[in-house]
This record gives sequence, structure tokens and C-alpha cells, in this order.
Amino acid sequence: MSAASEALANAEALAHADDLADFVAASPSSFHAAAEVARRLTDAGFTALDETSAWPAQPGGRFFVVRDGAVIAWVVPTAATVATGFHVFGAHSDSPAFKLKPKPTTGRLGWLQAGVEIYGGPLLNSWLDRELRLAGRLVLDDGTSVLAATGPLLRLPQLAIHLDREQNDRLALNKQTQTQPVWGLGEAASADLLGEVASAAGVDAARIRGYDLVTADAARGAVFGKNDVFFASGRLDDLASVHAGVVALAAAELDAPHIAVLAVFDHEEVGSATRSGAAGPFLQDVLERVQLSLGAARDEQLRALSASWCVSSDVGHSVHPNFPERHDPVVQPVLGSGPILKINANQRYATDAAGAAAWHGWCAAAGVASQEFVSNNAVPCGSTIGPITATRLGIRTVDVGIPILSMHSARELAGTADLHDLTRVASAFFAG
Repeated sequence: MSAASEALANAEALAHADDLADFVAASPSSFHAAAEVARRLTDAGFTALDETSAWPAQPGGRFFVVRDGAVIAWVVPTAATVATGFHVFGAHSDSPAFKLKPKPTTGRLGWLQAGVEIYGGPLLNSWLDRELRLAGRLVLDDGTSVLAATGPLLRLPQLAIHLDREQNDRLALNKQTQTQPVWGLGEAASADLLGEVASAAGVDAARIRGYDLVTADAARGAVFGKNDVFFASGRLDDLASVHAGVVALAAAELDAPHIAVLAVFDHEEVGSATRSGAAGPFLQDVLERVQLSLGAARDEQLRALSASWCVSSDVGHSVHPNFPERHDPVVQPVLGSGPILKINANQRYATDAAGAAAWHGWCAAAGVASQEFVSNNAVPCGSTIGPITATRLGIRTVDVGIPILSMHSARELAGTADLHDLTRVASAFFAG
């Protein structure tokens, strides 16, 4: 690569990272992430559809539908027929956090605290001594949902080293008694945490009948390091993939040989078994309705699914320089060397030989290098929406992502170039 080409690539990667920082800041909860995807797609000329209404039969159309904290969007090519298959880029909108409990206004000894429940599997110590927002949705007395997000409001203060000299040797937080953040001073009986959230949303707290509110790091994402190689932010797992997908889909052309689909699910961090999760019927419902709008009979629907692909994109582990023994001794992806292909013999990832070949083809088309990821045999890996989607729909599926450090931390670390490269591969995948 020439010096001029390298400088252009770096500039594009930095601009992409800055846009990702904006995207994460606008997406402190899964509901906000779905709304931000919808906003960006609307700006790109997509049409919002309601699940309770009839959908148009319109080759050449760009559409999306939101279900709670999930959103599915698609581009129907001009030449689409009943046999046209799908290219689905899948990701998830939720991240490990703390979720507000019922009767959330608590406290003692003159401190106001928030009653929270642990959502997913966060690295608890990473949430200490950070300013946190509360964000999510409020459901009002007339059944309407309102997005709500505070500014910096809460903090989990760490115990001073003077009061526990052995903290550096054995920091372990009690999940019930030592993870309740402070948000003010006074007596709980005369305070109202929900009132603070309602005020931020511009609604009367007395009208709230239900809520889904989680914590999010209040700090904006930032590029840093020698030659700006690093990008740190909250919720990179998995907003990095969501952002890549929405940027790629917004630019998708109408002459592709398949229907390009972005599927953003909620609740991946807690198993995906919800109406807006990958184990629920959302994607199947949408794909079937798209096929029906094109006039496909059942046999034609099954043929189209057999011609389809799903790229399940989620973060994976970069080799950690301080803990190399936790990784495979040979397969060691590192930040800045490209997106990863995720492989697991026990099908915790859906990648097989055909999927690997297809992934490398899309990377080659995008001019992007790729790395492989496999777990150390003594350190089993987690799973993704990939095997779930493959099982539900029978679509050929490959698991990919970007390598990161500090996974499930309040603030995760990615490679600036990898973020941009993932978007480039997503674009090649949609182009076919």
C-alpha cells in the first residue's frame, strides 16, 4: 500500500470510529440502539413498517421494522423474485449492565442508592468509580412507550485502600450488597429515582406503569494509542457490529442478487429466548412476510432459505499480552490485524468449512485481511446468535466479529482499523 493510500485508509478508519462513538452515545440501551438504527435508516431513505399493518409488495424497496429493543431492516433488489435468497447480517443490541429493580429508590446512612439487578455477565470491578447513566424505556398509563436517558447520575464507589489493605489481592464484590450505586444524598423515603428518569424524558412520573432501565457508561468513546490504533468505548459488545451493519446496509445497492437484511436482536447476553431475541420468532416472521409480499408459495420460501446466508457478527477475544496462557498457543488474533472468523468444534459458533470459505471470499472482495479465533481447550468459549439462527431457520451461518480486550467491561477496547474493516466486509457481503 502506498503512503497516500495508507493515509486515506487511516483517515477513513478514524472517521468511522468517530461515527461509532456517536452511535454508542446515542444508544445507551437496546431500545435506544434500535431507535438510532431506525433514525439512520430513515435518513437513508428506508420506510418504517408496522407489524400490525399489511406490508407492500415492492421490489426495489428499503424497509425496517422495530420490535422493542430489536430491529430488522432489508433491501429488496429491483429484480427480486419468489426464489431470491437472503444475506442476513446479524448482531445484538444489548450489553452486560445493571438493570433497575422494582422499588428502585433505596439508600442508607444519608446516601441515596439505586436498587439494581445484574444483567448478563459484566466484569463487576470495571463498573467501579465510573459515572453512569440510566437509560431504557418507560411505559405509560396509556400504553405508549417513551425512551428515557439521564446524563451522568450514578456511581459505584470503591472502598478506599486504607479500609481494606488486601483489596488488591482479593477484590470480590457481593452482587447484592456491594453493587448498589449511589445517586444522591438524603433519605430514600423523600426521594424518587424514577422521577429523575421521568424528568429526563419529559413525562410525569405518576404516569409510569412499567420500565426497562439499565446502566451505561457515561463517557464517550475515544481513539488513542500510538498512531491512533485503539478505540475504547462502552457497549462495543455488540454495538460495534450493529454499527457496521447499519452503515453497510444504508449504502446497499438495489442490484444485488439477494435480499440484504440487517437483523439486530435484543437479549443475547441473557440467552436470546425472548420475542425480540434471536431464539424468538422475529427474524423468521420478517423473512416469511417479505417472501409472502413477493408472492412466494411455501416450496419457494424453503428454496429461497436454502440459497441464503447469515453472517453472525459479535466480538471475540484478542490475545491478551498479560495473560497469554488463557488463549490457544497458536491461534492468537490481535487488535489491528483484521476481523475474526470464529471457530468451535462443539458448534458454540456455527462456522463450518463452507462458511469459512464464504467468509474469506467476502473479505477478499472487500480487500480486508482476516484472522481466526479458537478457544484454548481448557477455557471454553461462549456462544452467539449464530447457532440459534442456523437452528431456527436452517440458513447457512458463519460466526465472525472483531477481536477486543476487556470483553464485558464497562469500557471495552478494539482496534480502530478492525472496526472499519468489519463494515467493509459487511458491505461486500450485502453486495454478494
